[in-house]
Amino acid sequence: MTMDISFTRTRAPLSRPDDTSLSFGKVLTDHMFMMNYEQGRGWHDPRVVPYAPMQMDPATSVLHYGQAVFDGLKAFRGADGVIRLFRAERHAKRLNKSCAALCIPEMDAELVRRSFEAIVSADHDWVPRAPGTSLYIRPTVIATEVMLGVHPASRYTYFVICSPVGSYYKEGVKPVRILATDKHVRAVQGGLGEAKTAANYAASLSAQQEAEREGFTQVLWLDGVERRWIDEVGTMNIMMRIGDEVITPPLAGTILDGVTRNSILQLLRDWGVAVNERRISIDEVMEAGRNGTLREMWGTGTAAVVSPVGELGYKGEKISIGGGQTGELTQKLYDAIVSIQYGRAPDPHGWMSEVKVPVEA
Repeated sequence: MTMDISFTRTRAPLSRPDDTSLSFGKVLTDHMFMMNYEQGRGWHDPRVVPYAPMQMDPATSVLHYGQAVFDGLKAFRGADGVIRLFRAERHAKRLNKSCAALCIPEMDAELVRRSFEAIVSADHDWVPRAPGTSLYIRPTVIATEVMLGVHPASRYTYFVICSPVGSYYKEGVKPVRILATDKHVRAVQGGLGEAKTAANYAASLSAQQEAEREGFTQVLWLDGVERRWIDEVGTMNIMMRIGDEVITPPLAGTILDGVTRNSILQLLRDWGVAVNERRISIDEVMEAGRNGTLREMWGTGTAAVVSPVGELGYKGEKISIGGGQTGELTQKLYDAIVSIQYGRAPDPHGWMSEVKVPVEA
């Protein structure tokens, strides 16, 4: 049965910031989407309501046992004025996959997709217009049963909030310096590595701080058992071009099934570029850096699309990648996806979906 989404408009709309002042996640829009779950009743009452704080009992289970998952996607306003979502259906399915990993009841994926459209439609004026800007959408599910006891909760809240964000690269795509760590562990087989859950991000903070103290921007995570196989970089999937082949770690239970990762692999195959999803060790990558066959390396994710790597550090050794400059293929991938997102290029795979705005707009 298809559930209707109710809408309550705010009586105190906020002033929208100038597009040139936008950063990431600092400003929230006027409305939020909410839906509740109760055992025996299921998910119910989907609604768009004014953005407001959520009251929470000190014994709310998410605060103690961490049943919390989220996702992240963007809405883009094209030069034609049309607002489009990038791969909304895939994000909805991935949110459900994260829920399953934490024993959170599955939601109807189509309703989740509609929730994205509903909140963007409600706050369509908040979708910025300047080049490179977008509306970031954060769907989240938390356990809201009031109890102290280690077991899956019987109540949950799903909510979606939005934030207008500025261009990730205000001065053009810039390479970053990353540090491979064999001290800290991000994930292991059978854990939560392939889920987008709050716990994964909390666990990354210590290693991130250490990398920053050593002058690096991000951490390159290795596997949690042998500490030699590459997993992810920071909160992004990682890819490297060695010779004429692009290599990326496989989806084997410890890394997130990135939507941008999937999109880039599709583009590479469309272009006839050799792609290999396989395990690759830090030693192999360092050796490729020494002998000059490591031509490019980049991270992939919603926020940056691609983030080129100009230097890799490991056990006191540093190697320069591509002369510390953004590689040709890296730039081509960034340009191709961004052009699709803003409606400037054809969308052969049907990744974009148009958001209908109210008639009175």
